[in-house]
Amino acid sequence: MVDVLVTYGPWLIGIAAVFGFLMAWGIGANDVANAMGTSVGSNAITIKQAIIIAMIFEFAGAYLAGGEVTSTIRNGIIDSSYFTEVPELLVYGMIASLLAAGIWLVAASALGWPVSTTHSIVGAIIGFAAVGVGTEAVAWGKVVGIVGSWVITPAISGFIAFMIFQSVQKLIFNTEDPLSNAKRYVPFYMAFAGFVMSLVTITKGLKHVGLKFSTVEAYLLALAIAILVGIAGKIAISRLKMSSKNDRQTQFGNVERVFAILMVVTACCMAFAHGSNDVANAIGPLAAVVSVVSSGGEIGSKSALVWWILPLGAVGIVMGLAIFGKRVMTTIGKNITHLTPSRGFAAELAAASTVVIASGTGLPISTTQTLVGAVLGVGMARGIAAINIGVVRNIVVSWVVTLPAGAGLSILFFFTIKGVFG
Repeated sequence: MVDVLVTYGPWLIGIAAVFGFLMAWGIGANDVANAMGTSVGSNAITIKQAIIIAMIFEFAGAYLAGGEVTSTIRNGIIDSSYFTEVPELLVYGMIASLLAAGIWLVAASALGWPVSTTHSIVGAIIGFAAVGVGTEAVAWGKVVGIVGSWVITPAISGFIAFMIFQSVQKLIFNTEDPLSNAKRYVPFYMAFAGFVMSLVTITKGLKHVGLKFSTVEAYLLALAIAILVGIAGKIAISRLKMSSKNDRQTQFGNVERVFAILMVVTACCMAFAHGSNDVANAIGPLAAVVSVVSSGGEIGSKSALVWWILPLGAVGIVMGLAIFGKRVMTTIGKNITHLTPSRGFAAELAAASTVVIASGTGLPISTTQTLVGAVLGVGMARGIAAINIGVVRNIVVSWVVTLPAGAGLSILFFFTIKGVFG
């Protein structure tokens, strides 16, 4: 059957590229909209600014740091040895998975549901492998880990967000002079954000560019960048025009303006971390198709990334956000709980930190769930009444539906594609 790959090779790669682009579009419309939702919802940046930030940093994250998770998505979930005799089934399945996950993401984005792109593609891959090849082709242990991350990820990010927000309350808002304390402590929060951000870039991202650092060098370099970010933050804050009135309300308003600067920094962090982690969902299956077809049916353990794949994913992500991302942004930024720049900052920094922890361990977590968990953590810090339970319920339902929806669509498309080419 390998002659199918030889005969229709260019067609299969072309179709996979189109569906990979659709999937990346869906990621932009849904996941990136999440990542930017807190910044837009707290009015720290406008939607237009969010799109520009995402263009630059998502692209950089995907291009510089997007290779690590790709191998997990491709090799971790299914056992490729089951496809050695029938490599064309792997190709059909990956194409079906991209189409299935892409359609589900676009539908969810239209409804304003922040679902997990990671779980959409994982569900799709499980679906075609279990039904098209056999249940033993799925690494169920990995699947259990992914389902476990539904609970663990939001819990970790929620806890970190809760702690960051509590520290902001204690050090700044609940003091005699909130503004001068904000000027004193916010540069440290900025430095911390810079540290988290640069650490993920150095440890994960620069391998592709051929730069390798030892662990000690990586931490020292991240520390140096953190100090620079802190100093830059101090200078930026000292230049802010503040209202000179001395009542509490005005003081709090001034403090939120300081945090708005910080939100721009964390929005960049979040976009970068997200690009490095989630572009894999669109390009992992595409890379697998290209690698199997170009090698004439040989399934390697690692697929070399062809030069055009990463840019295709990155462009798709940015276009999806720009054209279709507004609804999900509103859900995350405005509908779960009322966000101000200080609250949004706590949520975003917590989410970015959780993504860093997970990327280091190679666990395909969901940025969406991380962020929703973090926003909930901030809401909880203000008491349960601050959270819109109805919205949270819909979000959780949409998470549960994602795996079976991806699987069902993928099975349908798998047999259709198999019928057309087989």
